[in-house]
Amino acid sequence: MFPFEIDALARLLIDEARQRHVRVVTAESCTGGLVAAAITAIPGSSDVFERGFVTYSNRSKEEMLGVPGDLIADLGAVSEGVARMMAEAALEASNAHIAVAITGIAGPDGGTPMKPVGTVHFATARSNGPIEHRLENFDDMSRDEVRMAAVRVALEMLRERVN
Repeated sequence: MFPFEIDALARLLIDEARQRHVRVVTAESCTGGLVAAAITAIPGSSDVFERGFVTYSNRSKEEMLGVPGDLIADLGAVSEGVARMMAEAALEASNAHIAVAITGIAGPDGGTPMKPVGTVHFATARSNGPIEHRLENFDDMSRDEVRMAAVRVALEMLRERVN
């Protein structure tokens, strides 16, 4: 279902999380649940995958994760602050130990000169640990390519936090 690289990363994540007895939660916007789908495509993922939030609209970010509407209005949904808040809130709203959040502009429309298509913010949160942020600019990619690249980065970031 997923490209080999995504499948392999998801398998590694599940194995490593299982070994360390940690559970994972996702909070996804532009990927629309693809990170959760990549993880749950692997048999045995229920050992480590706790739940996923697909918060595509600004309103869903507010209602499901408690991201303040003022924060979204001030920074934009595609921002470091919103990604960090999404990761923290997903962790708090679940029984997981590690969260990843993704918010970006997959295109082909919606970009601006300040936030062009391919701009994606990621954040990971870990129980009793700092929230980490990463910004990627997936230039000159199609919508599907941006989304798959974002899934890859999210899985890599989760693995970094597990280890």
